[in-house]
Amino acid sequence: MTIAPARRAAFDILKRVETQGAFAADLLAALPGSMDRRDLNLATELVMGCLRKQNQLDFLVAHFSGRPAPKFDAEVRVALRLGAYQLRHLDRIPRSAAVNDSVSLTRSSGKGSAAGFVNAVLRKVDSSPVKWPSGAVATALPEWLHARWLANYGGAATARLADAASRAPETYIHVPAGRETEVPEGAERTELAGCYKLPPGAGPGPFWIQDIGSQALVPLLELSAGQRFLDLCAAPGNKTAQALEAGARTVACDHSVKRLHAVQSLGCPLVALNAERPLPFAGRPFDRILVDAPCSGTGTLGRNPEIRWRLQPSDIERHRARQVEILTRALAVLAPGGRLVYSTCSLEPEENEAVVRQALMRVGPSFALGRTVQRLPGREPGDGFFAAVIKSSVPRSV
Repeated sequence: MTIAPARRAAFDILKRVETQGAFAADLLAALPGSMDRRDLNLATELVMGCLRKQNQLDFLVAHFSGRPAPKFDAEVRVALRLGAYQLRHLDRIPRSAAVNDSVSLTRSSGKGSAAGFVNAVLRKVDSSPVKWPSGAVATALPEWLHARWLANYGGAATARLADAASRAPETYIHVPAGRETEVPEGAERTELAGCYKLPPGAGPGPFWIQDIGSQALVPLLELSAGQRFLDLCAAPGNKTAQALEAGARTVACDHSVKRLHAVQSLGCPLVALNAERPLPFAGRPFDRILVDAPCSGTGTLGRNPEIRWRLQPSDIERHRARQVEILTRALAVLAPGGRLVYSTCSLEPEENEAVVRQALMRVGPSFALGRTVQRLPGREPGDGFFAAVIKSSVPRSV
């Protein structure tokens, strides 16, 4: 039996995400040349839907089979999730197509002995309501993360965060001043200057796609033409490009030479460095610095759904330790009277407020915390972000 191209692609991507630690968005981005738009849209829906609802799908498989899903081989788990997602959430997909292709995918992956089992389980799956075993499963979150968000944000906010994490994010573009006439048809202007929301299915035209939360960071720097600006964790370069629009004399850094290739076209100086070590800018302080630090990414679960199943509580402490080092190193090269913005796309206080407090304790009274901003998915549009503005004092004249 011929397997539909979208289901074949979705199965292969989900298997790589499951077994190789790959990222779904990267694998989906490589598909357009190999399939038509309809198949690509379905493959995207299947991959992202299965990842967003993963623990719910595993519960359904266990419920209808009487066997916990983690005990299956990876190929069987993926085939069962793929079939169960279609049967529960995609009412335009014929049941026979969802079941038969999952069975065929099981066979073609070398797990033919499990094909009958997959067939039997999926034929029992229907769309009738079920009682989820916990609040975490009901919200499609890991137990530890659900408990953490309840403690930090409360029940109502956690429900909003989980709902946002279960849906495809809206798409935004950044439009430099003076190019408003080139905005794609149907794009809506947002309250943030230069940020437009695209209608579903629309392309970005000549502009780059950048989440509204990400676009909100650079304005906090209050950049002016001629200022020396350091973008310390610059790749892929969207925020760097925003800074260049303001006329800032920009240096873009990242730990990876490969990642800096994406910034090369902007034409500013590039430096590959480890930002956890002393920075090579002694004697040449910067007026403005952006530290968009590597983080757990819990504000981007709708966009990167696999993160929630990989992340562990210990990872948050690991990120926090790195972030404190990076922020401390950055403050050492901030000019007197300068302004630094520390940001993450994490919702975890340990990576945000706690990092700022610890770094400021290290560097002493010459630096002061200004405003902080937090964007929560479901409350504000776009991904979740935290930002803190830190100012360097101007030395008094003698």
